Amino acid sequence: MTDKPTQVRASKKWRWVWVFVSLAFLATVLVILSEAENTADVSRTEPPRAAPVVTVHEIGFKEVNATISAYAELRPHWDADIRSAVSGRILEVYDEALAGARVQKGARLFSIEKTRFQTTVASAELSLEDARLALLRAQNSMAVALRQFERDGTKPPTDLAIHLPQVRIAERTVASAKAQLQAAQRELENTEITAPFSGFVTKRSASLGQTVNAGETLVHLSDDRQFELMVELSQADWELLDHPIAGKTAEVFHRDGRLLGQARIRQGGGFLDKATRQMRVFLEVHNPSEAMLAGDFLKVVFHGRSISNTLAIPEAALSRAGYVWMVDRKNQLRRFRPDILFRTENTISVFPPQGSGPWNIVKTPLASFLPGQRVTPQRVRVEL
Repeated sequence: MTDKPTQVRASKKWRWVWVFVSLAFLATVLVILSEAENTADVSRTEPPRAAPVVTVHEIGFKEVNATISAYAELRPHWDADIRSAVSGRILEVYDEALAGARVQKGARLFSIEKTRFQTTVASAELSLEDARLALLRAQNSMAVALRQFERDGTKPPTDLAIHLPQVRIAERTVASAKAQLQAAQRELENTEITAPFSGFVTKRSASLGQTVNAGETLVHLSDDRQFELMVELSQADWELLDHPIAGKTAEVFHRDGRLLGQARIRQGGGFLDKATRQMRVFLEVHNPSEAMLAGDFLKVVFHGRSISNTLAIPEAALSRAGYVWMVDRKNQLRRFRPDILFRTENTISVFPPQGSGPWNIVKTPLASFLPGQRVTPQRVRVEL
């Protein structure tokens, strides 16, 4: 009977111990949470970060002369396969006909056997003399007949009575014989193949002793005194040119930027290329420099019309996404997608955004920029 009260007292004692431990744990948690709140309050009361510094150019309206550039292949003005005009055996090949030779206009290239053509010329000369003799006889017969009718005091009844048709036929025969002689002489001259223009022999296709037919290729000749360029421009670039353009000049540059000379605009426009839907401009280069080589790909620069109320912006100010960033009067970032008129070496010319200007254009835009972001502008002088 005495053990039961003792067990009850022990159970109550442990119950109070657990209550005390629980209260101590709860107090510890409350202290930790209080410290965390105090730390959060301290972090929230830190001062705000300063606005980032950006470099800007102050740019206003400007009048510019449009500059349009494009690339084109430099081609020889004359470029042809020189073919034989007659058939025969090649008796001589001159040094000027060898591949790589630089020849002058009229230089002899090949000589073809002439015997057959000399015979033809001699025969044509004989035919011409016979025709002239026949004409003299017909004219003499007509003169005799006319004197006879004059003595008789009568008029010839017909042209045949005075041999007039015979005279006309004889005159036509002489003309035909002359033409045949000229054709024979031309064929004889064609046995000497000469360069029709100055240039380089780029390929030889015939050899000494070879028999060639009329129309067979002997050499390929490329002009080196005159070149031509065909430039394709978009319709927007075409509108920037100072029309009319025929007779004006354009500058020609090597791919490395060296100025090679000038080209004269022969003609341009009038139609669109069916494949590219672009305008074509044809240019000529006379007496080119040694640095100009046929087949080279060159840069052609046209100086176009004057355009007012534009902005000349450094090319580096155009972001990869195609935007130009600027800082407004509240020192906040704004952006616009420019309507690019043309590009030069270091600048782009664009129509300005809305407003009266000047505009603070960001020199080097960053990918982290956001519209409305507050910044600290640092102005520098722009050199364009």
